[in-house]
Amino acid sequence: MASDRRTLLADAALDVLADEGMRGLTHRAVDRRAAMPPGTTSAYFRTRAALLAALVSRLVRLDQEELQMTAQDLPPLRTVEELVDAMARLTRQRLSGEGRRRSLARHACAVESVRDPELRAILVPRENAGREAVRLFLAERGVTDAEDRTHTLLTCVDGLIFDRLVNGGEVRREALEGLVVAALR
Repeated sequence: MASDRRTLLADAALDVLADEGMRGLTHRAVDRRAAMPPGTTSAYFRTRAALLAALVSRLVRLDQEELQMTAQDLPPLRTVEELVDAMARLTRQRLSGEGRRRSLARHACAVESVRDPELRAILVPRENAGREAVRLFLAERGVTDAEDRTHTLLTCVDGLIFDRLVNGGEVRREALEGLVVAALR
């Protein structure tokens, strides 16, 4: 039960962060969002640092699950168009619904991690099936530094997502195509 409650509280913290920002993330706000008695969150996560670490760990776990499921649904990527389609799908997921909420929380936590090495360690990009599919796509086309280019390409896609979170709208397909073409050069 404690593990389930920790997950519930981490999910509530993620919601508070997405809705109210870092300043709104308090133990009391999480208690209210989780519909728990006052003091529940602080009983499980004594400090703000512990609460943030739990939130970020949950966020990473949800993101990894999403990327794994997305990659499983994809056939092997054979063309630039197929890779761009997959990236367009991911950007739409990250800019709407729960994906948007997680994106807002992720970026707030990334900024916070500049001053918090523990959070930075949790947020470090991880291997996943989606990242591996991009790396393989580039390597199969003769890109010798496929690992570095994968990192650069996906970082650029994250930047486009951030820009659209801030400024509204969708990531243009042409922008994604341009990034893939540049990665293949």
